[in-house]
Amino acid sequence: MDGEKVYKVMRSTGALNIAAGVISIVVGVSLGILMIVGGARLLAHKSKIMF
Repeated sequence: MDGEKVYKVMRSTGALNIAAGVISIVVGVSLGILMIVGGARLLAHKSKIMF
């Protein structure tokens, strides 16, 4: 009885960890793309920037 309960908890924890990993990968990739695009736009317009 207890072994079955532990197995169910471990299975749901594993599924949650996989979902969190996938979400973090998607967020990381999308933020990386946004940073590259922002940097490219800054480089394209660097002649218009005055300090």
